[in-house]
Amino acid sequence: MSGFVADIKPILRLFLAERRRALLFGAALSAATVTAGIALLGLSGWFITATSLAGLSAAAAVTFDVFAPSAGIRLLAIVRTVARYGERLATHDATLGVLAALRERLFRGFAEPGAARALSHRPARLLFRLTADIDALDSLYLRILVPAAVAIGAALAASVVLGLMHPLFGLCFGLFLVGAGLGLPWIAGRAARSHARRRAHGIEALRSRTIDLVAGQTDLLMAGRLAAQRSAIAEADSYAANADDRLNRVETGLTFGFGLVSTFLLTASLLAVAALAETTTITAPVAALGLLVAFAAVEPFAALRRGALELGRTLLAAKRIAPRLAAADATQPLASPQPGYAFSLAAVTAFHENSAVPALEDIDLTLQQGERLAVIGSSGAGKSSLLALLSHELSARTGSVAAMGATLLTQRTELFEDSLRGNLALANPDASEARLREALAAAGLLADVEAMPRGMDTPLGEGGLGLSGGQSRRLALARLFLRDTPLWLLDEPTEGLDGATARDVLQRLSKMATGRSLVIATHIRREAAIADRIAVIEGGRIAEISRRGETAFEKALDRLRPD
Repeated sequence: MSGFVADIKPILRLFLAERRRALLFGAALSAATVTAGIALLGLSGWFITATSLAGLSAAAAVTFDVFAPSAGIRLLAIVRTVARYGERLATHDATLGVLAALRERLFRGFAEPGAARALSHRPARLLFRLTADIDALDSLYLRILVPAAVAIGAALAASVVLGLMHPLFGLCFGLFLVGAGLGLPWIAGRAARSHARRRAHGIEALRSRTIDLVAGQTDLLMAGRLAAQRSAIAEADSYAANADDRLNRVETGLTFGFGLVSTFLLTASLLAVAALAETTTITAPVAALGLLVAFAAVEPFAALRRGALELGRTLLAAKRIAPRLAAADATQPLASPQPGYAFSLAAVTAFHENSAVPALEDIDLTLQQGERLAVIGSSGAGKSSLLALLSHELSARTGSVAAMGATLLTQRTELFEDSLRGNLALANPDASEARLREALAAAGLLADVEAMPRGMDTPLGEGGLGLSGGQSRRLALARLFLRDTPLWLLDEPTEGLDGATARDVLQRLSKMATGRSLVIATHIRREAAIADRIAVIEGGRIAEISRRGETAFEKALDRLRPD
Protein backbone atom coordinates (compact mmCIF):
# COMPACT_ATOMS: atom_id res chain seq x y z
CA MET A 1 0.00 0.00 0.00
CA SER A 2 2.85 2.37 0.84
CA GLY A 3 4.46 1.61 -2.53
CA PHE A 4 1.19 2.41 -4.30
CA VAL A 5 0.92 5.75 -2.46
CA ALA A 6 4.57 6.57 -3.21
CA ASP A 7 4.09 5.90 -6.93
CA ILE A 8 0.81 7.71 -7.30
CA LYS A 9 1.61 10.71 -5.10
CA PRO A 10 3.82 12.61 -7.61
CA ILE A 11 1.23 12.06 -10.34
CA LEU A 12 -1.63 13.34 -8.19
CA ARG A 13 0.47 16.29 -7.09
CA LEU A 14 1.10 17.21 -10.71
CA PHE A 15 -2.58 16.75 -11.57
CA LEU A 16 -3.64 19.13 -8.81
CA ALA A 17 -0.86 21.62 -9.50
CA GLU A 18 -1.71 21.91 -13.19
CA ARG A 19 -5.53 21.94 -13.31
CA ARG A 20 -6.84 21.76 -9.75
CA ARG A 21 -9.98 23.85 -10.34
CA ALA A 22 -10.83 22.22 -13.66
CA LEU A 23 -10.42 18.71 -12.23
CA LEU A 24 -12.57 19.47 -9.18
CA PHE A 25 -15.14 21.24 -11.35
CA GLY A 26 -15.30 18.24 -13.67
CA ALA A 27 -15.78 15.90 -10.72
CA ALA A 28 -18.57 18.13 -9.38
CA LEU A 29 -20.30 18.11 -12.76
CA SER A 30 -19.99 14.33 -12.91
CA ALA A 31 -21.62 14.06 -9.49
CA ALA A 32 -24.35 16.49 -10.57
CA THR A 33 -25.01 14.36 -13.67
CA VAL A 34 -25.44 11.18 -11.65
CA THR A 35 -27.51 12.89 -8.95
CA ALA A 36 -29.80 14.49 -11.52
CA GLY A 37 -30.19 11.13 -13.26
CA ILE A 38 -31.18 9.36 -10.04
CA ALA A 39 -33.59 12.13 -9.09
CA LEU A 40 -35.05 12.24 -12.60
CA LEU A 41 -35.72 8.51 -12.69
CA GLY A 42 -37.17 8.45 -9.17
CA LEU A 43 -39.38 11.51 -9.68
CA SER A 44 -40.59 10.20 -13.04
CA GLY A 45 -41.58 6.88 -11.46
CA TRP A 46 -43.36 8.64 -8.63
CA PHE A 47 -45.16 10.99 -11.05
CA ILE A 48 -46.32 8.23 -13.40
CA THR A 49 -47.58 6.06 -10.53
CA ALA A 50 -49.24 8.97 -8.74
CA THR A 51 -50.90 10.16 -11.95
CA SER A 52 -52.28 6.73 -12.72
CA LEU A 53 -53.69 6.39 -9.20
CA ALA A 54 -55.15 9.90 -9.30
CA GLY A 55 -56.99 8.97 -12.48
CA LEU A 56 -58.98 6.33 -10.61
CA SER A 57 -60.93 9.05 -8.78
CA ALA A 58 -62.52 12.16 -10.29
CA ALA A 59 -61.99 14.16 -7.09
CA ALA A 60 -58.33 13.14 -6.90
CA ALA A 61 -57.82 13.91 -10.57
CA VAL A 62 -59.14 17.45 -10.10
CA THR A 63 -56.96 18.21 -7.07
CA PHE A 64 -53.79 16.45 -8.30
CA ASP A 65 -51.00 18.93 -9.16
CA VAL A 66 -49.33 17.84 -12.39
CA PHE A 67 -47.45 21.08 -13.02
CA ALA A 68 -44.89 21.02 -10.20
CA PRO A 69 -43.69 17.44 -10.84
CA SER A 70 -43.66 18.11 -14.60
CA ALA A 71 -41.55 21.21 -14.08
CA GLY A 72 -39.23 19.27 -11.78
CA ILE A 73 -38.82 16.50 -14.32
CA ARG A 74 -38.07 19.00 -17.08
CA LEU A 75 -35.59 20.87 -14.85
CA LEU A 76 -33.79 17.67 -13.89
CA ALA A 77 -33.61 16.58 -17.53
CA ILE A 78 -32.07 19.93 -18.50
CA VAL A 79 -29.64 19.82 -15.57
CA ARG A 80 -28.62 16.27 -16.43
CA THR A 81 -28.04 17.12 -20.09
CA VAL A 82 -26.09 20.30 -19.38
CA ALA A 83 -24.08 18.66 -16.60
CA ARG A 84 -23.27 15.69 -18.81
CA TYR A 85 -22.01 17.93 -21.60
CA GLY A 86 -20.08 20.14 -19.20
CA GLU A 87 -18.63 17.14 -17.38
CA ARG A 88 -17.30 15.60 -20.61
CA LEU A 89 -15.91 18.92 -21.72
CA ALA A 90 -14.32 19.80 -18.37
CA THR A 91 -12.91 16.41 -17.39
CA HIS A 92 -11.44 15.56 -20.79
CA ASP A 93 -10.01 19.04 -21.32
CA ALA A 94 -8.45 19.04 -17.87
CA THR A 95 -7.09 15.50 -18.28
CA LEU A 96 -5.60 16.18 -21.70
CA GLY A 97 -4.06 19.40 -20.38
CA VAL A 98 -2.48 17.59 -17.44
CA LEU A 99 -1.17 14.79 -19.65
CA ALA A 100 0.30 17.34 -22.06
CA ALA A 101 2.06 19.05 -19.16
CA LEU A 102 3.28 15.70 -17.88
CA ARG A 103 4.59 14.73 -21.33
CA GLU A 104 6.39 18.07 -21.62
CA ARG A 105 7.88 17.68 -18.17
CA LEU A 106 9.13 14.19 -18.94
CA PHE A 107 10.54 15.33 -22.29
CA ARG A 108 12.38 18.15 -20.56
CA GLY A 109 13.60 15.63 -18.01
CA PHE A 110 15.13 13.55 -20.79
CA ALA A 111 17.06 16.66 -21.83
CA GLU A 112 18.44 17.18 -18.34
CA PRO A 113 22.03 16.20 -17.47
CA GLY A 114 22.38 12.50 -16.90
CA ALA A 115 19.30 11.52 -18.92
CA ALA A 116 20.86 11.63 -22.39
CA ARG A 117 23.09 8.63 -21.70
CA ALA A 118 20.20 6.55 -20.36
CA LEU A 119 18.05 7.60 -23.32
CA SER A 120 20.73 6.47 -25.78
CA HIS A 121 21.00 3.11 -24.04
CA ARG A 122 17.26 2.41 -23.88
CA PRO A 123 15.50 4.70 -26.38
CA ALA A 124 12.51 2.45 -27.08
CA ARG A 125 11.69 1.88 -23.41
CA LEU A 126 12.14 5.47 -22.33
CA LEU A 127 10.22 6.90 -25.28
CA PHE A 128 7.46 4.44 -24.35
CA ARG A 129 7.04 6.61 -21.23
CA LEU A 130 6.12 9.58 -23.42
CA THR A 131 3.40 7.67 -25.26
CA ALA A 132 1.72 4.61 -23.78
CA ASP A 133 2.61 5.22 -20.13
CA ILE A 134 1.32 8.78 -20.09
CA ASP A 135 -1.77 7.82 -22.10
CA ALA A 136 -2.47 5.17 -19.47
CA LEU A 137 -2.65 7.83 -16.77
CA ASP A 138 -5.84 9.33 -18.21
CA SER A 139 -7.60 6.37 -16.56
CA LEU A 140 -6.44 7.53 -13.13
CA TYR A 141 -8.80 10.50 -13.12
CA LEU A 142 -11.42 9.62 -15.73
CA ARG A 143 -12.00 5.94 -14.95
CA ILE A 144 -10.82 5.43 -11.37
CA LEU A 145 -10.90 8.45 -9.07
CA VAL A 146 -13.97 10.32 -10.38
CA PRO A 147 -16.18 7.24 -10.99
CA ALA A 148 -15.32 5.84 -7.55
CA ALA A 149 -16.11 9.11 -5.78
CA VAL A 150 -19.33 9.62 -7.75
CA ALA A 151 -20.45 6.03 -7.17
CA ILE A 152 -19.93 6.34 -3.41
CA GLY A 153 -21.80 9.65 -3.42
CA ALA A 154 -24.68 8.09 -5.37
CA ALA A 155 -24.85 5.20 -2.90
CA LEU A 156 -24.99 7.60 0.04
CA ALA A 157 -27.69 9.71 -1.62
CA ALA A 158 -29.78 6.62 -2.42
CA SER A 159 -29.31 5.35 1.13
CA VAL A 160 -30.62 8.64 2.51
CA VAL A 161 -33.68 8.55 0.24
CA LEU A 162 -34.44 4.92 1.02
CA GLY A 163 -33.66 5.51 4.70
CA LEU A 164 -36.48 8.07 4.81
CA MET A 165 -38.82 5.24 3.86
CA HIS A 166 -37.30 2.91 6.43
CA PRO A 167 -33.91 3.37 8.19
CA LEU A 168 -32.98 -0.32 8.07
CA PHE A 169 -33.82 -0.48 4.37
CA GLY A 170 -31.58 2.49 3.54
CA LEU A 171 -28.72 1.25 5.74
CA CYS A 172 -28.68 -2.28 4.34
CA PHE A 173 -29.00 -1.06 0.77
CA GLY A 174 -26.13 1.43 1.13
CA LEU A 175 -23.77 -0.99 2.87
CA PHE A 176 -24.37 -3.79 0.39
CA LEU A 177 -24.11 -1.48 -2.64
CA VAL A 178 -20.85 0.12 -1.51
CA GLY A 179 -19.38 -3.19 -0.40
CA ALA A 180 -20.28 -5.10 -3.55
CA GLY A 181 -19.92 -2.14 -5.92
CA LEU A 182 -16.37 -1.41 -4.77
CA GLY A 183 -15.46 -4.98 -3.83
CA LEU A 184 -16.08 -6.45 -7.28
CA PRO A 185 -13.90 -3.86 -9.09
CA TRP A 186 -11.21 -4.30 -6.43
CA ILE A 187 -11.18 -8.07 -6.92
CA ALA A 188 -11.21 -7.64 -10.70
CA GLY A 189 -8.45 -5.04 -10.48
CA ARG A 190 -6.29 -7.41 -8.46
CA ALA A 191 -6.94 -10.20 -10.96
CA ALA A 192 -6.29 -7.95 -13.97
CA ARG A 193 -3.19 -6.19 -12.63
CA SER A 194 -0.68 -8.82 -13.69
CA HIS A 195 -2.34 -9.28 -17.08
CA ALA A 196 -2.40 -5.52 -17.68
CA ARG A 197 1.29 -5.33 -16.87
CA ARG A 198 2.04 -8.25 -19.18
CA ARG A 199 0.10 -6.51 -21.93
CA ALA A 200 2.09 -3.29 -21.43
CA HIS A 201 5.38 -5.18 -21.46
CA GLY A 202 4.28 -7.15 -24.53
CA ILE A 203 3.37 -4.03 -26.49
CA GLU A 204 6.63 -2.38 -25.43
CA ALA A 205 8.62 -5.40 -26.62
CA LEU A 206 6.60 -5.55 -29.83
CA ARG A 207 7.37 -1.94 -30.66
CA SER A 208 11.07 -2.07 -29.75
CA ARG A 209 11.64 -5.30 -31.69
CA THR A 210 9.83 -3.92 -34.72
CA ILE A 211 12.01 -0.78 -34.56
CA ASP A 212 15.09 -3.00 -34.34
CA LEU A 213 13.93 -4.90 -37.42
CA VAL A 214 13.39 -1.76 -39.46
CA ALA A 215 16.55 0.03 -38.30
CA GLY A 216 18.88 -2.97 -38.45
CA GLN A 217 17.47 -4.96 -41.34
CA THR A 218 20.74 -4.81 -43.29
CA ASP A 219 22.80 -6.19 -40.41
CA LEU A 220 20.14 -8.78 -39.64
CA LEU A 221 20.11 -9.87 -43.27
CA MET A 222 23.90 -10.13 -43.40
CA ALA A 223 23.89 -12.21 -40.21
CA GLY A 224 20.98 -14.37 -41.37
CA ARG A 225 18.84 -13.27 -38.41
CA LEU A 226 15.83 -11.81 -40.19
CA ALA A 227 13.72 -14.88 -39.55
CA ALA A 228 14.76 -14.95 -35.89
CA GLN A 229 13.83 -11.28 -35.48
CA ARG A 230 10.44 -11.89 -37.09
CA SER A 231 9.91 -14.79 -34.70
CA ALA A 232 10.78 -12.53 -31.78
CA ILE A 233 8.21 -9.98 -32.98
CA ALA A 234 5.57 -12.70 -33.37
CA GLU A 235 6.38 -13.95 -29.87
CA ALA A 236 5.90 -10.47 -28.39
CA ASP A 237 2.63 -10.08 -30.30
CA SER A 238 1.41 -13.45 -29.01
CA TYR A 239 2.40 -12.48 -25.46
CA ALA A 240 0.39 -9.24 -25.67
CA ALA A 241 -2.56 -11.02 -27.31
CA ASN A 242 -2.62 -13.64 -24.55
CA ALA A 243 -2.70 -10.88 -21.93
CA ASP A 244 -5.57 -9.23 -23.84
CA ASP A 245 -7.47 -12.51 -23.79
CA ARG A 246 -7.00 -12.82 -20.02
CA LEU A 247 -8.18 -9.23 -19.52
CA ASN A 248 -11.29 -9.96 -21.60
CA ARG A 249 -12.05 -12.93 -19.35
CA VAL A 250 -11.70 -10.77 -16.25
CA GLU A 251 -13.97 -8.15 -17.81
CA THR A 252 -16.57 -10.82 -18.64
CA GLY A 253 -16.49 -12.09 -15.08
CA LEU A 254 -16.81 -8.56 -13.69
CA THR A 255 -19.75 -7.82 -15.96
CA PHE A 256 -21.43 -11.04 -14.84
CA GLY A 257 -20.77 -10.15 -11.20
CA PHE A 258 -22.29 -6.70 -11.60
CA GLY A 259 -25.29 -8.31 -13.24
CA LEU A 260 -25.80 -10.60 -10.25
CA VAL A 261 -25.40 -7.75 -7.77
CA SER A 262 -27.83 -5.56 -9.69
CA THR A 263 -30.38 -8.35 -9.92
CA PHE A 264 -30.08 -9.13 -6.22
CA LEU A 265 -30.36 -5.47 -5.18
CA LEU A 266 -33.32 -4.77 -7.40
CA THR A 267 -35.10 -7.93 -6.28
CA ALA A 268 -34.46 -7.14 -2.63
CA SER A 269 -35.54 -3.52 -3.15
CA LEU A 270 -38.72 -4.63 -4.90
CA LEU A 271 -39.59 -6.96 -2.04
CA ALA A 272 -38.73 -4.27 0.53
CA VAL A 273 -40.86 -1.51 -1.01
CA ALA A 274 -43.67 -3.98 -1.62
CA ALA A 275 -43.63 -4.94 2.05
CA LEU A 276 -43.53 -1.30 3.13
CA ALA A 277 -46.37 -0.42 0.78
CA GLU A 278 -48.44 -3.38 2.01
CA THR A 279 -48.13 -2.17 5.58
CA THR A 280 -49.06 1.35 4.37
CA THR A 281 -45.72 2.67 5.65
CA ILE A 282 -45.27 4.22 2.21
CA THR A 283 -47.65 4.88 -0.65
CA ALA A 284 -47.49 3.21 -4.06
CA PRO A 285 -45.94 6.29 -5.79
CA VAL A 286 -43.26 6.46 -3.11
CA ALA A 287 -42.64 2.73 -3.56
CA ALA A 288 -42.09 3.33 -7.29
CA LEU A 289 -39.73 6.20 -6.46
CA GLY A 290 -37.74 4.01 -4.08
CA LEU A 291 -37.44 1.16 -6.57
CA LEU A 292 -36.25 3.41 -9.37
CA VAL A 293 -33.81 5.24 -7.07
CA ALA A 294 -32.32 1.87 -6.13
CA PHE A 295 -32.11 0.95 -9.81
CA ALA A 296 -30.38 4.22 -10.75
CA ALA A 297 -27.94 4.06 -7.82
CA VAL A 298 -26.45 0.83 -9.15
CA GLU A 299 -25.54 2.32 -12.54
CA PRO A 300 -22.57 4.51 -11.42
CA PHE A 301 -20.76 1.46 -10.07
CA ALA A 302 -20.82 -0.13 -13.52
CA ALA A 303 -18.59 2.74 -14.71
CA LEU A 304 -15.84 1.36 -12.46
CA ARG A 305 -15.59 -1.73 -14.63
CA ARG A 306 -13.24 -0.10 -17.14
CA GLY A 307 -11.18 1.50 -14.39
CA ALA A 308 -10.69 -1.82 -12.64
CA LEU A 309 -9.25 -3.35 -15.80
CA GLU A 310 -7.04 -0.31 -16.40
CA LEU A 311 -5.80 -0.23 -12.79
CA GLY A 312 -2.80 -2.47 -13.38
CA ARG A 313 -1.64 -0.56 -16.45
CA THR A 314 -2.18 2.75 -14.66
CA LEU A 315 -0.19 1.70 -11.59
CA LEU A 316 2.62 0.37 -13.78
CA ALA A 317 2.74 3.65 -15.70
CA ALA A 318 2.77 5.66 -12.47
CA LYS A 319 5.52 3.45 -11.02
CA ARG A 320 7.72 3.95 -14.07
CA ILE A 321 7.08 7.68 -14.47
CA ALA A 322 7.17 8.78 -10.82
CA PRO A 323 10.95 8.22 -10.35
CA ARG A 324 11.67 10.26 -13.47
CA LEU A 325 9.59 13.13 -12.10
CA ALA A 326 11.38 12.92 -8.76
CA ALA A 327 14.76 12.84 -10.51
CA ALA A 328 13.86 15.91 -12.54
CA ASP A 329 12.86 17.75 -9.36
CA ALA A 330 16.11 16.80 -7.67
CA THR A 331 18.42 17.96 -10.47
CA GLN A 332 20.70 20.73 -9.26
CA PRO A 333 23.33 22.65 -11.24
CA LEU A 334 27.01 22.10 -10.55
CA ALA A 335 28.71 24.43 -8.09
CA SER A 336 30.92 27.19 -9.50
CA PRO A 337 34.67 26.68 -9.10
CA GLN A 338 36.95 29.14 -7.38
CA PRO A 339 38.02 32.19 -9.43
CA GLY A 340 40.67 31.36 -12.00
CA TYR A 341 39.62 27.72 -12.38
CA ALA A 342 37.51 26.02 -15.04
CA PHE A 343 36.74 23.05 -12.78
CA SER A 344 37.88 21.33 -9.63
CA LEU A 345 37.30 17.73 -8.56
CA ALA A 346 38.04 16.58 -5.02
CA ALA A 347 37.90 12.89 -3.97
CA VAL A 348 35.19 12.17 -6.55
CA THR A 349 33.77 8.69 -7.00
CA ALA A 350 31.00 8.07 -9.53
CA PHE A 351 29.01 5.07 -10.76
CA HIS A 352 27.06 4.46 -13.93
CA GLU A 353 23.42 3.44 -13.57
CA ASN A 354 22.92 -0.16 -12.41
CA SER A 355 26.69 -0.70 -12.02
CA ALA A 356 28.43 -1.87 -8.85
CA VAL A 357 31.88 -0.99 -10.20
CA PRO A 358 32.88 2.69 -9.97
CA ALA A 359 33.43 4.44 -13.31
CA LEU A 360 35.61 7.01 -11.55
CA GLU A 361 37.28 6.53 -8.18
CA ASP A 362 38.93 9.05 -5.87
CA ILE A 363 39.53 11.65 -8.59
CA ASP A 364 41.44 14.81 -7.61
CA LEU A 365 41.87 17.13 -10.59
CA THR A 366 41.76 20.85 -11.37
CA LEU A 367 41.99 22.92 -14.53
CA GLN A 368 42.83 26.59 -14.70
CA GLN A 369 40.92 28.92 -17.02
CA GLY A 370 42.42 28.95 -20.52
CA GLU A 371 44.34 25.72 -19.88
CA ARG A 372 44.09 22.65 -22.09
CA LEU A 373 44.03 19.13 -20.67
CA ALA A 374 44.27 15.83 -22.56
CA VAL A 375 42.93 12.74 -20.83
CA ILE A 376 44.39 9.50 -22.17
CA GLY A 377 43.94 5.86 -21.32
CA SER A 378 42.76 2.56 -22.72
CA SER A 379 39.15 1.97 -23.77
CA GLY A 380 36.93 1.76 -20.70
CA ALA A 381 39.50 3.43 -18.46
CA GLY A 382 37.11 6.30 -17.64
CA LYS A 383 37.88 9.05 -20.16
CA SER A 384 34.30 9.49 -21.38
CA SER A 385 33.03 9.10 -17.81
CA LEU A 386 35.18 12.04 -16.74
CA LEU A 387 33.69 14.19 -19.51
CA ALA A 388 30.20 13.04 -18.51
CA LEU A 389 30.95 14.07 -14.92
CA LEU A 390 32.10 17.55 -15.98
CA SER A 391 29.07 18.00 -18.25
CA HIS A 392 26.74 16.91 -15.41
CA GLU A 393 25.57 13.82 -17.28
CA LEU A 394 27.08 11.64 -14.56
CA SER A 395 26.58 12.43 -10.89
CA ALA A 396 29.23 12.01 -8.23
CA ARG A 397 28.32 9.66 -5.41
CA THR A 398 31.04 11.01 -3.13
CA GLY A 399 33.36 14.00 -3.27
CA SER A 400 32.78 17.48 -4.63
CA VAL A 401 32.44 18.70 -8.21
CA ALA A 402 32.63 22.35 -9.24
CA ALA A 403 32.70 23.32 -12.91
CA MET A 404 31.93 26.23 -15.21
CA GLY A 405 29.32 25.96 -17.94
CA ALA A 406 30.48 23.34 -20.43
CA THR A 407 29.68 22.12 -23.93
CA LEU A 408 30.33 18.46 -24.72
CA LEU A 409 31.29 17.37 -28.25
CA THR A 410 30.73 13.61 -28.35
CA GLN A 411 32.28 11.09 -30.70
CA ARG A 412 29.08 10.66 -32.67
CA THR A 413 27.39 13.63 -34.31
CA GLU A 414 23.59 13.45 -34.13
CA LEU A 415 22.05 15.06 -37.20
CA PHE A 416 18.34 15.30 -37.89
CA GLU A 417 16.08 15.11 -40.91
CA ASP A 418 15.94 18.88 -41.27
CA SER A 419 17.65 21.62 -43.24
CA LEU A 420 21.35 22.24 -42.72
CA ARG A 421 20.38 25.56 -41.15
CA GLY A 422 18.03 23.84 -38.71
CA ASN A 423 20.71 21.35 -37.69
CA LEU A 424 23.20 24.16 -37.16
CA ALA A 425 20.82 26.50 -35.32
CA LEU A 426 20.09 23.71 -32.86
CA ALA A 427 23.15 24.88 -30.91
CA ASN A 428 21.94 28.49 -30.76
CA PRO A 429 18.40 29.18 -32.01
CA ASP A 430 18.87 32.94 -31.62
CA ALA A 431 22.02 33.11 -33.77
CA SER A 432 21.86 35.54 -36.69
CA GLU A 433 22.58 34.63 -40.31
CA ALA A 434 26.01 36.27 -40.03
CA ARG A 435 26.76 34.30 -36.85
CA LEU A 436 25.83 31.01 -38.53
CA ARG A 437 28.03 31.75 -41.54
CA GLU A 438 30.86 32.77 -39.25
CA ALA A 439 30.64 29.44 -37.41
CA LEU A 440 30.58 27.52 -40.70
CA ALA A 441 33.60 29.45 -41.94
CA ALA A 442 35.49 28.78 -38.72
CA ALA A 443 34.74 25.07 -39.09
CA GLY A 444 35.85 25.06 -42.74
CA LEU A 445 32.41 24.12 -44.03
CA LEU A 446 31.18 27.42 -45.50
CA ALA A 447 32.61 26.79 -48.99
CA ASP A 448 30.94 23.38 -49.16
CA VAL A 449 27.61 24.84 -48.02
CA GLU A 450 27.75 27.69 -50.54
CA ALA A 451 28.41 25.16 -53.30
CA MET A 452 25.13 23.40 -52.50
CA PRO A 453 22.16 24.48 -54.67
CA ARG A 454 20.10 25.66 -51.70
CA GLY A 455 22.94 26.65 -49.39
CA MET A 456 22.06 26.48 -45.71
CA ASP A 457 18.48 25.59 -46.64
CA THR A 458 19.67 22.29 -48.15
CA PRO A 459 17.57 19.49 -46.62
CA LEU A 460 19.37 16.60 -44.95
CA GLY A 461 18.05 13.08 -44.74
CA GLU A 462 17.69 10.91 -41.68
CA GLY A 463 20.90 10.91 -39.66
CA GLY A 464 22.31 13.75 -41.76
CA LEU A 465 22.16 11.84 -45.03
CA GLY A 466 23.67 14.07 -47.71
CA LEU A 467 26.86 15.01 -45.85
CA SER A 468 30.14 13.10 -45.82
CA GLY A 469 31.73 11.99 -42.57
CA GLY A 470 34.14 14.92 -42.63
CA GLN A 471 31.36 17.40 -43.37
CA SER A 472 29.25 16.00 -40.54
CA ARG A 473 32.16 16.42 -38.14
CA ARG A 474 32.75 19.98 -39.32
CA LEU A 475 29.04 20.72 -38.79
CA ALA A 476 29.38 19.40 -35.24
CA LEU A 477 32.40 21.67 -34.83
CA ALA A 478 30.35 24.65 -36.05
CA ARG A 479 27.72 23.82 -33.45
CA LEU A 480 30.43 23.86 -30.82
CA PHE A 481 31.58 27.30 -31.98
CA LEU A 482 28.03 28.60 -31.58
CA ARG A 483 27.99 27.58 -27.92
CA ASP A 484 29.41 30.43 -25.87
CA THR A 485 30.59 28.41 -22.89
CA PRO A 486 33.97 28.85 -21.15
CA LEU A 487 34.68 25.09 -21.02
CA TRP A 488 34.73 22.75 -24.03
CA LEU A 489 34.74 18.99 -23.51
CA LEU A 490 35.88 17.03 -26.57
CA ASP A 491 35.58 13.27 -26.86
CA GLU A 492 37.97 12.15 -29.63
CA PRO A 493 37.02 15.08 -31.90
CA THR A 494 38.85 13.84 -35.03
CA GLU A 495 38.20 10.10 -34.74
CA GLY A 496 37.33 8.58 -38.12
CA LEU A 497 38.70 11.49 -40.18
CA ASP A 498 41.58 11.26 -42.61
CA GLY A 499 44.86 12.84 -41.55
CA ALA A 500 44.55 16.03 -43.58
CA THR A 501 40.97 16.70 -42.50
CA ALA A 502 41.78 15.87 -38.88
CA ARG A 503 44.72 18.27 -38.76
CA ASP A 504 42.63 21.03 -40.32
CA VAL A 505 39.82 20.46 -37.80
CA LEU A 506 42.27 20.53 -34.89
CA GLN A 507 43.92 23.69 -36.18
CA ARG A 508 40.55 25.45 -36.43
CA LEU A 509 39.46 24.11 -33.06
CA SER A 510 42.66 25.31 -31.40
CA LYS A 511 42.24 28.75 -32.92
CA MET A 512 38.62 29.14 -31.83
CA ALA A 513 39.40 27.84 -28.34
CA THR A 514 41.62 30.80 -27.51
CA GLY A 515 40.69 32.03 -24.04
CA ARG A 516 38.63 28.92 -23.30
CA SER A 517 39.47 25.82 -21.32
CA LEU A 518 39.65 22.47 -23.13
CA VAL A 519 39.43 18.88 -21.95
CA ILE A 520 40.15 16.34 -24.71
CA ALA A 521 39.59 12.63 -24.16
CA THR A 522 41.72 10.88 -26.74
CA HIS A 523 44.01 8.03 -27.73
CA ILE A 524 45.43 9.84 -30.80
CA ARG A 525 48.72 11.73 -30.60
CA ARG A 526 47.65 14.72 -32.72
CA GLU A 527 44.74 15.52 -30.39
CA ALA A 528 46.77 15.30 -27.19
CA ALA A 529 49.61 17.36 -28.72
CA ILE A 530 47.61 20.61 -28.46
CA ALA A 531 47.20 20.19 -24.69
CA ASP A 532 49.17 21.90 -21.94
CA ARG A 533 48.85 18.94 -19.61
CA ILE A 534 48.18 15.22 -20.01
CA ALA A 535 46.34 13.13 -17.41
CA VAL A 536 46.66 9.34 -17.65
CA ILE A 537 43.59 7.50 -16.35
CA GLU A 538 43.61 3.79 -15.55
CA GLY A 539 40.71 1.84 -14.09
CA GLY A 540 38.84 5.02 -13.24
CA ARG A 541 41.78 6.53 -11.33
CA ILE A 542 44.22 9.28 -12.27
CA ALA A 543 47.56 7.48 -12.55
CA GLU A 544 49.78 10.34 -13.72
CA ILE A 545 49.66 14.03 -14.67
CA SER A 546 52.42 15.70 -16.70
CA ARG A 547 52.96 19.16 -18.13
CA ARG A 548 54.34 20.24 -21.51
CA GLY A 549 58.11 20.34 -21.44
CA GLU A 550 58.41 17.50 -18.98
CA THR A 551 59.83 14.12 -19.97
CA ALA A 552 56.65 12.37 -18.77
CA PHE A 553 54.61 14.54 -21.16
CA GLU A 554 56.61 13.29 -24.18
CA LYS A 555 56.44 9.72 -22.94
CA ALA A 556 52.66 10.03 -22.62
CA LEU A 557 52.47 11.30 -26.21
CA ASP A 558 54.59 8.39 -27.41
CA ARG A 559 52.07 5.97 -25.88
CA LEU A 560 49.31 7.24 -28.15
CA ARG A 561 48.33 6.17 -31.65
CA PRO A 562 50.31 8.16 -34.24
CA ASP A 563 48.61 10.23 -36.91
